[in-house]
Amino acid sequence: MTVTENLSIPDTENLARRLGRRSLVFVGLMGAGKTVIGRRVADVLKLPFIDSDHEIETVSRMTVPDLFAAYGEAEFRSLERRVIARLLKSGPRVVSTGGGAFMNAQTRRAVARRGVSVWLKADLPTLMERVGRRSNRPLLNNDDPEGVMRNLMDERYPLYAEANIVVHSRNEPKEVIVAEVIAALDAYLQDEGRKDTRS
Repeated sequence: MTVTENLSIPDTENLARRLGRRSLVFVGLMGAGKTVIGRRVADVLKLPFIDSDHEIETVSRMTVPDLFAAYGEAEFRSLERRVIARLLKSGPRVVSTGGGAFMNAQTRRAVARRGVSVWLKADLPTLMERVGRRSNRPLLNNDDPEGVMRNLMDERYPLYAEANIVVHSRNEPKEVIVAEVIAALDAYLQDEGRKDTRS
């Protein structure tokens, strides 16, 4: 069964129309579920889905860990910024971004101009349990991955909080989180419409 059959959610065709040419952009730390939830939200909204890390790998013909190793984080972030800017110009679509992407001020401005941002906010135990399943996390390749993750939360959560929408990512069925994203997007666009009417 689809999400729309399982849960009562807004008229998604109308929702995609109200989004217009903008993209829905998922931000958050590694392990928050940006790709899994983003892909399902894209299916519900009948929009293309793209993971910015996968696009970077396609463009560079290297994996993200290999890019980090060969060129360092600064060069990777520069490429990431350019790729996301290009993706946003080709909206509407659903875009899942890497954990550090939203830290770049130019990227935040581009997302604000051409998208609606969704922060999938997760607590530390949830993130650590999820990232432990995969070994391709360059920032966590050290003796204290939990300490690194805690530092990333301290550093990044204040900027993630600038996102238009916040949805708590937790160990619930994915359909529940997807429905919450759709409902939050509907509420955000309704509020946006009311502001336009008043101005």
